[in-house]
Amino acid sequence: MTEPASSLVIEELPSSFRRPILLAAFSGWNDAAESATTAAKFLCERWSARRVARIEAEEFFHFGLLRPEVRFKEGSETVREVHWPVNEFFLSQEGSLSRDVLTVIGIEPHLKWQTFTGHILDLARRCEVTMVITLGALLADVPHTRPVRVNGVATDAEVGARLRTTRTRYQGPTGIVGVLNDACRRAGLPAVSLWANVPHYVSEVSNPHAVLALVSRVLEFLEWSTDLTELEDSAVEFDRQLTRIVQQKPEVARYITELEKRAADSEAEEARTSGELPGAQELIREVEQFLREHRRDADAE
Repeated sequence: MTEPASSLVIEELPSSFRRPILLAAFSGWNDAAESATTAAKFLCERWSARRVARIEAEEFFHFGLLRPEVRFKEGSETVREVHWPVNEFFLSQEGSLSRDVLTVIGIEPHLKWQTFTGHILDLARRCEVTMVITLGALLADVPHTRPVRVNGVATDAEVGARLRTTRTRYQGPTGIVGVLNDACRRAGLPAVSLWANVPHYVSEVSNPHAVLALVSRVLEFLEWSTDLTELEDSAVEFDRQLTRIVQQKPEVARYITELEKRAADSEAEEARTSGELPGAQELIREVEQFLREHRRDADAE
């Protein structure tokens, strides 16, 4: 009897590895303002990573909730093809890196999370991965005027210390990142999860400060440097736009001032991810509407 084909498709793997780490980021619940996946894509680009494997979508997604897309085939104006949700693995063996990096970038699946994480660990074993770093971003009651806080959870105290994780006491619903970290712990594979705190009132647009915070933490761990001007310039423009909002909307300025007072009270208050000040929902809607209008105006120019 022929065994069914695995959803894990390996395209190419080298014959040897240099103590690889696995870096993982998934869009969806774990990816506020697309900060985690943007950080992972940025790093893959800088490391000239190449795709070596993928996880087929059929077994893990409800296509009524996340539909495939039809697009024109590259180079054609008549032939269309279907693009499915993707979870892809990229390998970098950049000579200036002290070790290889295997990066998985994808979308949080709807179904069979244990099977899905099993595929990731299977490839990690084949690639002789020695540790895992997962990236995430969460919406929090924090002001954009303060440095982005990065919380972390590590299965190994030494790894956690090297990545300067700030301990979190969170208990509650989790996403695929939490499931993957737990699977690593049970498999005896050291893992650390880094989470950037994103201001909840600007969640609709990419947050370059959060991206920069995650990228910087990974680069620091790998002792590797690169030009971050692109992210730094984006952060300056991000702040400029928010300054316009604050100047035009006094109620938003008051809200941010109150968040700053909260943040100054204690780090415990800063790390809270639930609860809102009176009228927060209305202010969130106003800020998001302003950003949508600004984006449309920019596209029209």
